[in-house]
Amino acid sequence: MPALQLMGCNVWPIHTVEFSNHPGYGAYTGRVVDAAAIRDLVAGIEARGLLARCDGVVSGYLGTAANGEAVLDAVERVKRANPAAHYCCDPVIGDAERGVYVDTRIATFLRERGVGAADIATPNHFELDTLTGTKTPALSKLLRAIDTLHRMGPRTVLVTSVRTDDVPEDAIDLIVSDPGGRFRVRTPRLAIGVHGAGDMIAALFLAHILRGETPGRAAARAAASVFGVIRRTATAGARELLLVEAQCEIATPAARFTAQPL
Repeated sequence: MPALQLMGCNVWPIHTVEFSNHPGYGAYTGRVVDAAAIRDLVAGIEARGLLARCDGVVSGYLGTAANGEAVLDAVERVKRANPAAHYCCDPVIGDAERGVYVDTRIATFLRERGVGAADIATPNHFELDTLTGTKTPALSKLLRAIDTLHRMGPRTVLVTSVRTDDVPEDAIDLIVSDPGGRFRVRTPRLAIGVHGAGDMIAALFLAHILRGETPGRAAARAAASVFGVIRRTATAGARELLLVEAQCEIATPAARFTAQPL
């Protein structure tokens, strides 16, 4: 949400969880929001006649599979009011270091329902493999897995944290694919582990798409912003993304990356 706001986007946030801190730290307090509460909030926004002004919906960590169904209901309501609206699904399932860290019912929902409803899907490399039931150590296999994900529904796919065997140890890739082509964005790999970078890049990618950027250009611009924030965070020795201190990196990142055709 703060990344989108710093881009000048008006955001209507609806929380799926209310936690004291990111679950990646281990212990945390709080609760998963009930799916009925999510539906109620969407209905309230709809009753104000505002959904026709909604250009996009982005979803991330769901908490429960029932919350996923509530998200799809929200997407249906938005698209009924504004057929041009985009749904960006960040299918939060896990990562290469920790494996699957959500309830298996959430992973099943995303594979069978969530991703199929999306215009844009932004899995990380591990989540792409999980959704498509493949292992993709080589770029050629990863591209075939992206084809599989396209067939599941999303027109545009952005794969983050790509670590195929052709990626140098000091780099990390993004791969973006849509009917217009496939592109790679390569950035330096920073010696820091932070939570929230995937959420941030999904939101910024959607924002740039909604502003008319091509997927390749949108991926490059989003990558530059995320890289800038992470670099500032690493320099400060912080554990949390310094979204406030590094806010200039969001709208006007210092780094520049290019999308290379594949």
